[in-house]
Amino acid sequence: MNPNVAKAFWGIALLLSLISTVSGLQAQDGGATLSGKVTDSSGNPVVNTKVVIQNSVTGESTEAQTDASGVYSVSGLAAGDYEVSVSVEGAGGDVSKVTLAAGSQQTVNLALTSSPPPTPPAPTQPQELPNALSSSKTEPSLEDLGFSKTEQQTNAQEQALLDKRTHMLKIHQRMGLITTIPLIATVILGPGAGGKSEGTTTRDLHVALGALTGDLYGITAWYAIRAPRIKGTEKRGPIRFHEAMAWIHGPGMILTPILGAMAFEQKNNGEKVHGLAAAHGPVAIVTAGAFGAALLSVSVKF
Repeated sequence: MNPNVAKAFWGIALLLSLISTVSGLQAQDGGATLSGKVTDSSGNPVVNTKVVIQNSVTGESTEAQTDASGVYSVSGLAAGDYEVSVSVEGAGGDVSKVTLAAGSQQTVNLALTSSPPPTPPAPTQPQELPNALSSSKTEPSLEDLGFSKTEQQTNAQEQALLDKRTHMLKIHQRMGLITTIPLIATVILGPGAGGKSEGTTTRDLHVALGALTGDLYGITAWYAIRAPRIKGTEKRGPIRFHEAMAWIHGPGMILTPILGAMAFEQKNNGEKVHGLAAAHGPVAIVTAGAFGAALLSVSVKF
């Protein structure tokens, strides 16, 4: 077997192994499941009752309906803190707080009371911490600390944006690692792809791996570009370098396949690679080097 072909097949095997590992990691990030039973003051199941599961950070709500046994179940919930509530006309509702971990299954049972729970009287004069009323039993609420309702809502929205940005950049990092495998294999096959024989296995494999690299790179870049920007955040040195390298490997990832297609056509026509197509190899090397430097800048502390 051609040594270059053997190296490429080893690169593909490593790619499949890395994809399997990333798939396993993503499976661990799966949604959580929350279930439980709703009963009345006598312990009897309450059927066809709406249960509301609200994310304490984003404010997003998910509704569920109890079945004939008074049981509800909701799956696919993101990890975080939630408030679970139920209410029926003529009876007091029940509210419980729960923290869900990724992929976990938790149970929260709810009970209705015969009358609505009493509302604590409002303080007649301002109170200072730690004696001020708080929605939490262990720490003061945002309102206790002087935040207005508008500021609390803004804070929740910014936290939701930060959570989304973190999630998308995590996928961006994983896809960058996956893209490295076919990229290395493509560079290794580069010298062999310049043979004189038309349609050689090495040349065709080089083209196929190059196309795969381009597709994976496009997905990787999409997650970085679409990640929400948080105003007022300061970029560290490695991040600045990482973004600077993108201005090199980004255009390079566009130019390299175009020059490669020109060189491929010239070779298949029995011609020697000439003109702009001759820059395919050097451009590919610079692009791969910039991509590797960008990857190392956020993977190695310095």
